[in-house]
Amino acid sequence: MMPELAPTVRELLAFYLEAGVDCALVEEPVDRLAEADAPPPVTRVAPPVETPRPVAAPAVIRGEAAPAPDVAIATAREAARTAPTLEALRELMQNFDGCALKNTATRLVFADGNPRARIMFVGEAPGRDEDIEGLPFVGRSGKLLDHMIGAIGLNRTTAYIANVIPWRPPGNRTPTPQETQICLPFIQRQIELVNPDVLVTLGNPSTQTLLSTREGIMRTRGRWFDYDTGARMIRALPTFHPAYLLRSPAYKRLAWQDLRAIAKALALS
Repeated sequence: MMPELAPTVRELLAFYLEAGVDCALVEEPVDRLAEADAPPPVTRVAPPVETPRPVAAPAVIRGEAAPAPDVAIATAREAARTAPTLEALRELMQNFDGCALKNTATRLVFADGNPRARIMFVGEAPGRDEDIEGLPFVGRSGKLLDHMIGAIGLNRTTAYIANVIPWRPPGNRTPTPQETQICLPFIQRQIELVNPDVLVTLGNPSTQTLLSTREGIMRTRGRWFDYDTGARMIRALPTFHPAYLLRSPAYKRLAWQDLRAIAKALALS
């Protein structure tokens, strides 16, 4: 019986990428088995400090357990509500430690484009390229989005682009419902502050989350919805996520129909 050959470095890297391991969190390898015998970490409690408004979310020390989901959601709602500007909201999100995704992401991916734009595009979550650059939609799907909006006379100086989730999930996995609910108050406040005339949800997750529907993107795309910010109603149109169109180019024809409807709505408003 021939002994099995050890995998080559190329084969090992291919295995890691397939498993979703595409970045290193620390410089040196960590022996998790040895950590099991180590004493549990001592919880450090920071002394209370007075903070001016907007009120920052209670800090959780990196490496410690995140707060319970219901506590994190309530904290996110209160923090987002107090943000008077997009700059203040960004700072609050930068200091918010209630979502565990922050601990594995490289940086916050807040937004790109013109905050005074009449149209706002919202996707689901950042990918690897976005996590590196700190901007939404900068990879292959971002290039396609640029072509899509360019076809109707828009670009990143005349549009505003963000995601429901501002931190990259490890290995580009799907965000959990709890992670989505924790981040939801921030994107809701972001939409309210930008106050666009047209909101475009890209893909199924952002559509279902923001428009409170259980229908899939095949049924919702091309249909106009009313998005209520609490201050006004914004016309919202779901369409396919650019990443989906890269995998299924046959649907680009339907996406083009959606883009034409968006251009018409902008011309009439």
